[in-house]
Amino acid sequence: MSKQLALFPLSSFILPGGKMRLRLFEKRYIRLVKEAGLGKRGFAMALLNPFVTQQHKDRILPLATEVEIADFEQLADGLLGITVKGIGRVQINQRWQEEDSLNIAQVTELDSWPEIPLGPRYSDLATSLSHLLAEYPQLQQLYPQPQLDNASWLASRWLELMPMQPGLKQKLSAEHDPLTCLEALQNWLEHNT
Repeated sequence: MSKQLALFPLSSFILPGGKMRLRLFEKRYIRLVKEAGLGKRGFAMALLNPFVTQQHKDRILPLATEVEIADFEQLADGLLGITVKGIGRVQINQRWQEEDSLNIAQVTELDSWPEIPLGPRYSDLATSLSHLLAEYPQLQQLYPQPQLDNASWLASRWLELMPMQPGLKQKLSAEHDPLTCLEALQNWLEHNT
């Protein structure tokens, strides 16, 4: 199904089931949040390609994640803080900017990974993520009840956290199932740690 979404492009990555905290100070993104809150237009978190200039047509990568606002607050510095939750993957088909440079896109909804039980092959990835959550309280606040036995949830959180090139994150998130992604992540960790 095709629909129109505003885009919030960042160098950070989120997938369905993921959560992210954002600080808003640009007027266009405050407008984006206001419109979403009023039910006028939803928005998606889009990943930036750091290897091209800001004006390049490929600056925003083609896979994005539609999000919903899970929480909001006024931060100590007076800015608006929101927490978003990923609800679905989308493919950006066409993109343009409105007068204030807010990116808008016509998107097609993509299927999300189904829940698949985690097999013993990837138990080390679950254990490592559990340790990360315990070590970083801010991360643990986002995921108080981690689904470490769900291969889709585990693969998605690792993709969000791993320091890898955006194009590779996009490629792995486009795999048809999370086990293919977990296998690639396992291999990547074995060769890069």
